Amino acid sequence: MFTTFEAAKDWIESSIRFGDKLDLKRMELASKYLHHPEKQFKSIHVAGTNGKGSTTNYIKNIIKRHGYKVGIYTSPYVVKFNERIGINDAFILDDEIIEYANRIHDICEIILERHQEHVTFFEILTLMAFCYFADQAVDYAVIEVGLGGLLDATNIIIPEVSVITNISYDHMKQLGNTLESIAMNKLGIVKPGIPLVTTEKNPLLVPQFQATCRERNAAYQLADYDQASLVSLGETTTFTYRDHIFTIQLPGLHQIKNAVLAIDTFLCLAEKKNIAWDWRMITLGLQETTWPGRFEIFNHQIILDGAHNVGGIESLKTTIEALYPTKRKIGLFCMMKDKEHEKIIPLLDPLFDEFHFTQIDYKRSATAQELALESQHPQKFTHESIAQALDVCTNLKENDILIITGSLYFVSDIRPLLIKKYRA
Repeated sequence: MFTTFEAAKDWIESSIRFGDKLDLKRMELASKYLHHPEKQFKSIHVAGTNGKGSTTNYIKNIIKRHGYKVGIYTSPYVVKFNERIGINDAFILDDEIIEYANRIHDICEIILERHQEHVTFFEILTLMAFCYFADQAVDYAVIEVGLGGLLDATNIIIPEVSVITNISYDHMKQLGNTLESIAMNKLGIVKPGIPLVTTEKNPLLVPQFQATCRERNAAYQLADYDQASLVSLGETTTFTYRDHIFTIQLPGLHQIKNAVLAIDTFLCLAEKKNIAWDWRMITLGLQETTWPGRFEIFNHQIILDGAHNVGGIESLKTTIEALYPTKRKIGLFCMMKDKEHEKIIPLLDPLFDEFHFTQIDYKRSATAQELALESQHPQKFTHESIAQALDVCTNLKENDILIITGSLYFVSDIRPLLIKKYRA
């Protein structure tokens, strides 16, 4: 029986990360014992390699602005454990996490005893979210896929709309080494008769998307971000789409794509569920969306971004080059050992005038020295701690910008130091 938040959190985080078998059996068993909470609310399901979190938040805020009570489930967290699960603008409370951890712990014990199956970390979190949304009687919940799609713990839902942001290389150990195999896994969220909205327009993948939708009698809709026109790009971004002007707080050209996808997803939902809507509420929903650690700007000179795969880094590069063409660029980088740092570091070498490497106190973190060895940069430096790295890298001149990137774990560790220094 958990009586404290820390005890409940420790139990969740100490649970095994992946089950012996990659299937949905444990989720189906647990949801049955919990009286199928996932069937007690309507949902939107969001998969993709990059942009899932931003798109999920945009969709949540647009629906909320139309007067609905909206749950949101995202991963991983950047600031606080609770931010994985929320309703409207509030995260789940510590006491509620204790309550659901106790309930789900008992179910996990039953499943282990009766079926010899260990319920995993992400399955526990997903069950917690589903129970919370059911108990709170949300009108809709926007559910972000954790990994892949087909066998992801979230994939026991039958949503109103399925969403896929894009397909890029990430988690190849679990999803396969080709874009087609990754796409097939993510297309596993497409349910019979449920529309799919996507911004993926890679000509190698579009036929695969269309064929999957035909097989499942699911309407296929491309949210064509090329129809959006840039008005201004800066610490906020303004663009036009469908003859309306939108401003978003999340900087970057890639965020226009995510916002367009959110707009078209909502319009698809509104048509299906006969929701009365207006452009002003869509505009406000997009405008009020923020997302810690996603091109987050401190003191006008420091950019914190959790890009952690090739696609994310390419989007970050494009935005940096568009926003700061004449600035002197300093990079501070940390990445996990099991990520594609050997591909990402050569992409970043030509972007930076100085390249700094550091490490975090986490078993999966590569060392600063390991990362620096993969760089051919003539001005590269290593720092054994993020505090030491920040001391050096934040000594900026007027024409300098600092870009901090490489891992959401890194972002989570370094962000409190930036908050203390620049926003306290």
